[in-house]
Amino acid sequence: MEQAFARSVLYGFEIEERLENGSYLVDLTPFLMEDWHGVARKIKGANAGSYSLDKSRSVLWMENTKNFPENTELEALLTFKGEPKGRMISSVTPDARLVSVVQHHSFIKLPDSDYKTRAFHPGAGNIMMSYYDYAGAIGTDLVKRLAIRHRLEKKDPGAEVSEAVEPIVYYLDNGTPEPVRSALMEGASWWNQAFEAIGYKDAFQVKILPEDADPMDVRYNVIQWVHRSTRGWSYGASVTDPRTGEIIKGHVSLGSLRVRQDYLIAQALLDKPFDRDGDPMLEIALARIRQLAAHEVGHTLGFTHNFAASISNRASVMDYPHPLYELKGGQITAPEAYDKGIGEWDKVTVAYLYGTIPEGANEKAYLDKVLDSAAEQGLQFISDSDSRARGGAHPYAHLWDNGKDAAQALNEVLDIREKGISQFDASHIQEGEPYSVLEDVFVPLYLFHRYQTEAAVKVLGGVDYSYAVKGASAVIQRPVPEKMQEEALDALLRTLSAEELAIPKAQLALFPPRAYGYPRTRESFKSKTDVAFDPYSAAETAADMTLSLLLHPSRASRLVQQKAFDKNLPGLEDLMKSLLENTFEKNHKDPYLQEIQQMINFRVLEHLMILASATEAYGQVNGVARWTINEIENTLKSTNRLPEYYSVEYVNRIREFREHPEEFKFTPAKPLPDGAPIGSYCEL
Repeated sequence: MEQAFARSVLYGFEIEERLENGSYLVDLTPFLMEDWHGVARKIKGANAGSYSLDKSRSVLWMENTKNFPENTELEALLTFKGEPKGRMISSVTPDARLVSVVQHHSFIKLPDSDYKTRAFHPGAGNIMMSYYDYAGAIGTDLVKRLAIRHRLEKKDPGAEVSEAVEPIVYYLDNGTPEPVRSALMEGASWWNQAFEAIGYKDAFQVKILPEDADPMDVRYNVIQWVHRSTRGWSYGASVTDPRTGEIIKGHVSLGSLRVRQDYLIAQALLDKPFDRDGDPMLEIALARIRQLAAHEVGHTLGFTHNFAASISNRASVMDYPHPLYELKGGQITAPEAYDKGIGEWDKVTVAYLYGTIPEGANEKAYLDKVLDSAAEQGLQFISDSDSRARGGAHPYAHLWDNGKDAAQALNEVLDIREKGISQFDASHIQEGEPYSVLEDVFVPLYLFHRYQTEAAVKVLGGVDYSYAVKGASAVIQRPVPEKMQEEALDALLRTLSAEELAIPKAQLALFPPRAYGYPRTRESFKSKTDVAFDPYSAAETAADMTLSLLLHPSRASRLVQQKAFDKNLPGLEDLMKSLLENTFEKNHKDPYLQEIQQMINFRVLEHLMILASATEAYGQVNGVARWTINEIENTLKSTNRLPEYYSVEYVNRIREFREHPEEFKFTPAKPLPDGAPIGSYCEL
């Protein structure tokens, strides 16, 4: 084995002294001063500039260079010198030509050999580690897969309820302010409900980090409240024994600006939000913080995302939840914007990963029974790679969605959005704030439907499937029923309606050019009219969002395929006909709506040209897209509904594409304002 693979020698050291015990003294400093993280390479890869390490401005950093009983932590302040490009570096540094960062090294003692591993199962929602076992018997899988988890044992394995030999304790950053502190404590503590369900008493605990404790000490599982330049992602990561998958330390980092979006959504949707008792926006934001704490701690306990949980009454904190608003009695309310407590799926995955196997029982049979019982309850697990919207196909696994029926939920969201826009006025900002802030509050309201659109689009050409294993009763794969697909298409076409995308004139009057000191940001609508607010580009951007999903090459290819397998299912031609009926074949008496319609139509044509040129799609897809473009041309020539200058532009674009397809260049719409957590600045 040693001779079969190459080695990587990380560094060579000069021996400073030979010690009497047979060991050697070396100077570790040069090793610590190297760019091991690849900062310069990553900045270049992000197209943010060209930098190199300046060792004259670098030094060992003693602030967190510490020694503990089971780990040693070493840091170096590394300075990179270079020329910035764009605004990513300048947004977070005093001088963008010099970027100083702290690089951290951890040396951690490996645990003893008493830990018992647990097998990974693709349907159990666990985080996997794997290795190759070349000594395995022929006919067995070369790859061995283990689930990562903390060490947890009952003091009395035979008791129905028992305390743990050593409980899992998480410590909250003692600098976390109120009311965030109480919300994080409560949300993280939800996990104890799942451990109680498998017969543990107080096996999972959350405490405030003692004043004399250090968060870098590997003996402490830590929840940190951190500040960054933007409302970035939060993280839950683990220090794990690479031999066994045992979690040595869980470390959660929660960004303090993360909930800003939830606050803005509430501020936009609730009628006269500042005239209410208390602060309803803050209450919704704190509910999100509780859920976020549980979610990120879950990762450090060994659990991955479950994006199919929303179909089972929000069955897991490991889903990405969207705030749940309701329209009742003509009023927008949010009695349960976020769920409270641990979910039913979370109890299942804790039972699989941490449940005590009864003495004499077969471990595999016991764990299979846990998953079979979950399936009988209708609980399902689908993780990241199968839940993304662009080419995704699973009809029930989505990010930031609600409900089992994605199309119905999209229509409900659009109804709430419509009501929210109709009542949107100056009461949605505070006295003394410029109206530019009102525009910023309006952005998440206007795009309130964005994630439910992503959910609904996956139903069209969708495939219902699970991570099925032989011997289980789970669905292997099947197409989404005809009616579900048709309803999803109807809801998606509603997001392309000029009536839905046109901002009412009463609300447009509230958005003057930006006030001095309040410029547009990456979270603002962009404008083709310079300082003026641009309602046409807002509609164009929203339409482009739907079309980029609806006419994705993979989705189009699946529609061709499913129609061949079952003539009752919608095909790509059916989609194209419905798309034309709801765009190019629509006409409006209101000039404002007619102009919005043209913005939508130009995006339709643009995306059809992309699809007609897509080499990653079936040739049949290219053919249907080209046929649709021809139909648009025929429609334009046979009717006189549009001013000639519009018809000429459409026809010229079509002719140029047909004659010189190799010269076609996609004309992007103005970018969609950020809705998900951001991370860092990017050039717009």
